[in-house]
Amino acid sequence: MNKQLPNKTLVAKSFGQAAANYDDVAVLQRQTADELLERLLLVKLQPECILDLGTGTGRNLDLLAKRYPQAQLIAVDIAPAMLQQAKMNYQQAQGLKRWLPTKNKPIYLTGDAEKLPLADNSVDLIFTNLTLQWCDPRTSFAEIQRVLRPNGLLMFTSLGPDTLHELRQSWATVDDYTHVNMFYDMHDVGEAMMSAGLAEPVLDTDRFILSYDTSMALMKDLKVLGAHNVNADRRRGLTGKQALNQVAIAYEQFRKNKILPATYEVVYGHAWGSDKNNQQVANDGSISIPVSQIQRRRTS
Repeated sequence: MNKQLPNKTLVAKSFGQAAANYDDVAVLQRQTADELLERLLLVKLQPECILDLGTGTGRNLDLLAKRYPQAQLIAVDIAPAMLQQAKMNYQQAQGLKRWLPTKNKPIYLTGDAEKLPLADNSVDLIFTNLTLQWCDPRTSFAEIQRVLRPNGLLMFTSLGPDTLHELRQSWATVDDYTHVNMFYDMHDVGEAMMSAGLAEPVLDTDRFILSYDTSMALMKDLKVLGAHNVNADRRRGLTGKQALNQVAIAYEQFRKNKILPATYEVVYGHAWGSDKNNQQVANDGSISIPVSQIQRRRTS
């Protein structure tokens, strides 16, 4: 699992700058969030406290509030500007209800998934959509296990290594720098979940293909989303027009039916918080969880 991680300072800055216009182009983010919410329908869960991790502009806060009206919502994001946008969007979505007295108004906290600003065993449900790909999986899943209560549920999406492979191949014709963010595969994600002590991890992948007229239109969307290159070994300085033209020419090999595809490999996952007092660590570092603990977590 040796992969160079994104620069977190750049991640926070990039998404902060994207906050105002993020929702204009967040097509994939809406689709994956809706799928994650549908999957939650299959789980019998009445959480008292929900963490929306990487809340972004807060689009899912209102949906979670409607699904679980009695729950306390906590919104955590690495970019303060995103939290400000999330707070404003949530208030607008609530309409006149925002003036009613309630003890369950969302709590907004600036924080990183690798160092959550929350107490141990404090959350019943963690909902995180397209956030964990920016993190070291071992560290972030260990933090998730730490703050999840035993029997609490993690539901997440992330991005796999085949994401934007067309753009990556096109840039490879220009130079040897990293121009497209690299992400962990499902095997590494699963290993990290098990290593963290999360119980009954389940993973699957799906592919989404967005359509563009030009490669430049794709790269502009990535910039608006704040999802452009934040790797430590990225090329410094401005990219010249000649290089962009070369990328555009190389990308043409993928054109079908007059459109250019942009592929996203989406990893879906869920797992349950486990009671570490009932875990057994083997000599090889693997974690065993008693059958009795697993059975208590099963849902219909």
